[in-house]
Amino acid sequence: MMNYRWGGYLLIALGLINLRYQTGHENVLQHSLIIIVPGALVLLATWIKPLNGFMAEKTTKYAALVIGLLLVAYAAING
Repeated sequence: MMNYRWGGYLLIALGLINLRYQTGHENVLQHSLIIIVPGALVLLATWIKPLNGFMAEKTTKYAALVIGLLLVAYAAING
């Protein structure tokens, strides 16, 4: 679960950094929320006990990794 939390914190931080450094650009809030919301959902899911089994599955780990990497790339390219 710790790796999920780190990933969630990473996405939230990248979204907030994106929000700050793109102030004044069109649709900046929308672009930042695309990064922040999944991070917050992953972080929240780590504290919900019934989701522990689902998040421990190998396919879920790979899907979270791919989506997380795509969001990090989006944050870098979007800037």
